[in-house]
Amino acid sequence: MTTRARKHLLKPLVALLAVVALEGCISATPNAVGRYTSPIGGAPVISNETPYSAALRCLAGYVRQRPVRIAVGQIADYTGKTESDGSGRKVTASAALMAMSALNKAGVHMVERFDTSVAEMELKYANNKLIGDDAPRPDAKPGDFRKILAGSIPGSDYYIVGGITELNFNIRSENASGNGGGTGTNAMTGTAGGSLYVMNIGMDLRLVNTNTLEVADVISYQKQIIGRQVSAGVFDFLGTNFFDISIGESALEPVQLAVRSVLERATLEMLTRIYRAPGGSCAIPLGTMEDPLRGAGERPYYPQAAYGAPYPMPYQQQPYPVAYAPQPYNDAYRQSPYRSYVPSEPGFGLQLRGGL
Repeated sequence: MTTRARKHLLKPLVALLAVVALEGCISATPNAVGRYTSPIGGAPVISNETPYSAALRCLAGYVRQRPVRIAVGQIADYTGKTESDGSGRKVTASAALMAMSALNKAGVHMVERFDTSVAEMELKYANNKLIGDDAPRPDAKPGDFRKILAGSIPGSDYYIVGGITELNFNIRSENASGNGGGTGTNAMTGTAGGSLYVMNIGMDLRLVNTNTLEVADVISYQKQIIGRQVSAGVFDFLGTNFFDISIGESALEPVQLAVRSVLERATLEMLTRIYRAPGGSCAIPLGTMEDPLRGAGERPYYPQAAYGAPYPMPYQQQPYPVAYAPQPYNDAYRQSPYRSYVPSEPGFGLQLRGGL
């Protein structure tokens, strides 16, 4: 058999082998469980954590002993940045939901103010006597309707509003590349390169007293996000054949997870002020003489001999002030980058998901 005939014979054989290989992945008819193919992957569902989640849960033990109700309002995306293909926004539009999750981690008593559409519809039906009263009462009668009682909905003491205000691309980037090899015609050559680039997001939040509409606290935080690319390649001749092989890897710190991290850090700062957490709680000197949040001349809520001493449990609950007085904003304290920060990975591990 000539070389030309052998080539013509190999082409249909290669196509047949490709079809057989694909047949093991996709079937033209559904299988016994109703699938054409089995999906890849199998990672388990895990909790959505940030480096500040542990501190929020630590604070929950003290939060539950002070019944302050907090609502979450609109936390919108004010950056105006959208994808070039029109597929959506660059950053999440559900920051308010992330704030609710952060408050829940700290055990805060929340009241719903973000989406009241179902409650408003129920109230409308009840007002028209269309909803039956299913409450198990001794005097209940068939055909009773739900009563609208004054004062049945608890109000909020504070609410959180704000927005994502910054999204800056390519604050700084660095790259390096090189290639080398022999000088002969058939000599092997190789290339290698890598690059780093940094962007950031910023967020501004307000804590507002619901009764007086006084702004009790304002927080402005930003977080930088890093990405990287690494590549390498080899080109060489081997006899009458040549080979061109290249590999590469790229990674970007999750942008939406960065938004969640900023929200959880800001929520933690607000809660430590509102609830006056005891000294030594969550590894921060709150309520003691060393408390950086303590205003000038303000007496500590929980005097202790030294920061870091174990706090006796259960501690005596302190009376909570009816009207929370806004405290001076302390930049030096709140700008400590690793306050309450717990790395998600052992060792160096100053990273979020993605292994950057």
